[in-house]
Amino acid sequence: MTFPVVGMVGGGQLARMTHEAGIPLGIDFRLLSDTPQDSAALVVRDPVIGDYRDFATLRDFALGCDVITFDHEHVPLEHLRALREEGVVIRPGPDALEHARDKGVMRARLSALGVPCPRHRIVADPADVARFAAETAGAAAEPPADGDLAVPVVLKTVRGGYDGKGVWVVRTVAEAAEPFRAGVPVLAEEKVPFVRELAANVVRSPHGQAVAYPVVESVQVDGVCDTVIAPAPDLPEERALDAQALALRIAAELDVIGHLAVELFETADGRVLVNELAMRPHNSGHWSREGAVTSQFANHLRAVLDLPLGDPRPRAPWTVMANVLGGDYPDMYQGYLHCMARDPGLCVSMYGKEVKPGRKVGHVTAYGSDLAEVRERARHAADYLRGTITE
Repeated sequence: MTFPVVGMVGGGQLARMTHEAGIPLGIDFRLLSDTPQDSAALVVRDPVIGDYRDFATLRDFALGCDVITFDHEHVPLEHLRALREEGVVIRPGPDALEHARDKGVMRARLSALGVPCPRHRIVADPADVARFAAETAGAAAEPPADGDLAVPVVLKTVRGGYDGKGVWVVRTVAEAAEPFRAGVPVLAEEKVPFVRELAANVVRSPHGQAVAYPVVESVQVDGVCDTVIAPAPDLPEERALDAQALALRIAAELDVIGHLAVELFETADGRVLVNELAMRPHNSGHWSREGAVTSQFANHLRAVLDLPLGDPRPRAPWTVMANVLGGDYPDMYQGYLHCMARDPGLCVSMYGKEVKPGRKVGHVTAYGSDLAEVRERARHAADYLRGTITE
C-alpha cells in the first residue's frame, strides 16, 4: 500500500504539529526547512535544508511530493504558479494564497465581495497618511503637512508582517514615516475601536466539504497572541454563527484548500470586521490540538489530501490555550515537575526552540466545565514555565 507524500514548506512549529497529526495516518511527511535547527526539522526524518525563495530548490523539493502545503505565506507566488504549470499540486493554491500574502490584495478582494472590513487604502507617503486620517475623521480642511493626524491610523506593510511586526499605530505625520522605509507598499487602516479580537477557523477540501470550529476569543499582548478561549465567552449564538458563515464564505470565494483563519474585530455596537487572513494552521486554532475531536492540524492534512474532514467540535465546554513565551528562565524543563503535579490534566506542547525573551517557544492547554478555573490553570502554567511566577 502506498501512502501519499505531503510536502510542507517552512520548518516552524506549525509544520512540527502538522507532521505529528499525520503520523497516525501513516502519511509520509517531507519538509523544506531553512535550517536544521528549525522546530519541525528537529523531528521530521531527513528534512531538506534550503531556501524556499530559490526556485530550483523549491522545484526539486516539490517533485518528490504528491501535494505541497505551507506553514507560512512568504513563498514567492511566481514560483508556485510556475510549479503549478508543471503539474505540481499546491494547496492552498497561489491564487488563494495571494490574499494572505498581500494585505492590499486581501483588502481589495474582500471589499469587492462586500465583506465588512475597516476603512482602508494604500497610501503613498506620510502626507497621504495625513489625508487618509482626515478622510476617516470626516475633516473638511486640508490636513497639516506635519504634526498630529486627525485620528490615529494603523499602518501595515502589505507583505512580510506577523506577530505585530510590520504594523504601526501612528498619531503624527513624523511617526508615519517609519513604515515606508521597508520599501514595500503601505496599507492604511482606520484604528477600529474594538472590544475584543475573535477568530473563526474553518477547513475546506478540494471537493467543497468544509467544517467550522467554534469562534474563539484571542487575547493579544504587545501584538502577540497570548491566550485563546474556545468558544469565545458571552458571544451571542447568532453572532457566532454569522462569523462562521462569513469565514466559510471567504474560504469558498477565494478557493482556499486547507485551513483558513479569519481574524476578526468585535465592536461595541455588535459589528464584526475582518482584520487578517491566514491560510495555514494558526495560533488561534492551537487549542484544537487537545481540545477538539479533530485538530486543525489533522483537518488541514485531510483537506490537502482531499480526505473526508473530521469533527471540529470541542471535547469540553471550555478550552483555554496560553502561549509560553521565552523569558529570563531558560530551563523550562525544570518547571514541568511543578506544573504537572499541580495539574495532571494540563497539556504541554513545546516547540524545541531556543528560549529567547518574547519568543513563542510552546503553549499549554487546559479544558473543563468551569471557564474561570480552566483559564487560571492555563495561565498559571504558562507563567510558571516562563518564570514570571515561582509558586
